[in-house]
Amino acid sequence: MAAKAANILRRSRLALLILLTLTVGAAVSPVRAADEGFSRFIASVWPDAQQAGVSRATFDSVTAGLEPDYRLPDLILPGRPATGAPSQAEFVQVPADYLKEGSIARLAAEGQRLMRKHETTLKAIEKRLGVPATIILAIWGRETDYGRYALPYDAVRVLATQAYVGRRKDQYRQEFIEGLLLLQRGAVSRKNFRASWGGAVGLTQFLPSELAKHGVDFDGDGRVDIWSSVPDALASAAQQLVNKGWQPGLRWAYEVQAPAHADCTEGVPEVRKPIGEWLRAGFLPVRGQKLSAAERDQLASLLQPEGIHGPSFLTTKNYFVIKEYNFSDLYVLFVGHLADRMTSPLPFATPWSASTQLRSRDVEAMQRHLTRLGLYKDKIDGKAGMLTRAALGAYQKSAGLKVDCWPSDGVLRAMNAAR
Repeated sequence: MAAKAANILRRSRLALLILLTLTVGAAVSPVRAADEGFSRFIASVWPDAQQAGVSRATFDSVTAGLEPDYRLPDLILPGRPATGAPSQAEFVQVPADYLKEGSIARLAAEGQRLMRKHETTLKAIEKRLGVPATIILAIWGRETDYGRYALPYDAVRVLATQAYVGRRKDQYRQEFIEGLLLLQRGAVSRKNFRASWGGAVGLTQFLPSELAKHGVDFDGDGRVDIWSSVPDALASAAQQLVNKGWQPGLRWAYEVQAPAHADCTEGVPEVRKPIGEWLRAGFLPVRGQKLSAAERDQLASLLQPEGIHGPSFLTTKNYFVIKEYNFSDLYVLFVGHLADRMTSPLPFATPWSASTQLRSRDVEAMQRHLTRLGLYKDKIDGKAGMLTRAALGAYQKSAGLKVDCWPSDGVLRAMNAAR
C-alpha cells in the first residue's frame, strides 16, 4: 500500500512539473520572441552603420548582449499596455508645476555662483558666439542641474530601443548609429555613456547627431567632451543656438499684461507683429517696463501658455531658437526666466493659474476632432502646444463657448456631445 501511494505521489509531482514547465514556457515565449526580433533589428542596422563609418569590431563589441528596455516611455508595443513614465514633464505638467518658484530661485542662485566661477570661459564664449552667459548657464541648469543630476539610462540601450519600437524609429536609428560613432572615436567611454530616456547625453543634453553638428572643443584639448569639460559643454550649447539662428542682443521674450479683449487665437508663431503694434493694441509690459525704439521695432509673437489664464508674453526670434533646443514652450519659459533671474530677483509678474492638465489621450481626442473640423493641421501628439491652443480657441468661437484657448474637461464634453 505504501509503495502504491508513493508511486501516485511521484506521478502527481511529475504532472505538476510538466504543468509548471508549460506555464512558464508560455509566459516567457513572447519575451523571447521580442528579444529575437530585437536581435534581428540590430543586425539590420549593420549595413547603415558600416556605411556611416562604424567598424565591425565596434559594432559587435557595443551590441554584444544588448537588450531592449521596454520600460521607456514613448514606445509603441503592440499587444502590451503602456509602460514606463508617461512622457516628458514639459508636456504633461501644468506651468505652475513645471515652473516652480523654489526650483527657479535655487537654480538662479547656483547660476550666479557658477557665473563667477566660470567668468573667463563664459565671457570668451559670449565674445565669440554672441550668446549671453545667463542663457547657456540656464540651459545647463535646466538639463542636468549643473551636472549634479546623474543621467539614469544606458545611452546605447535607449537609442537602440527607441530605434526599434519608439514613435520616431527612423530618427533614432540614425541617433543609434551616431552613438556608435561617438564610442568608436573615444569621445566618451561605454561606462559613462549615460542618457535621458530620450537619448540625450552630456552636461547640456545633446542627441548624438546634434553633438556631431554643433560640438565645440572650447578647452582646446583636441576632443569635444560635453561630459566632463564645462567649457566644451557650454560652448557647444551656445554653438547649437547660433547655428539655429540666435541673434545677439535680442531678448528672448517680454512678459506683458494682455488686454481684456485680447484674442488668444492669435497666439501662434505665424502671427508676428512689431512689438510696438502689440503695445498699441493694449499689451502692456509688466511692472511699467519701458522699451526702446529698437525693441518696439522687433517682431514678436503672442504666447499665452495657459490660454487667457496666467501670464502672457511677446516672444522674439530667440524664443523660437531656444525652442529648437527643446520643443516645449514650458522649457523655453523655464530657461529664459531662469536666465533673467540670474540678474534680477523678480518672479513672473502674473501668477500661474491652478489649471489642471488633461491626460494626453484626451488632448489627442481633441486634436482629432479639431482636425476633422479643419481647425488643426499639426501632429496628433496629445500635447497642448501653441497650435492646439489656438485651434481650441477657434473651436470655442464657432461653438459659442467661452474663448480661453485652454484644453479643459468642459471643452472635451462639448466636443463629445457634438459628435
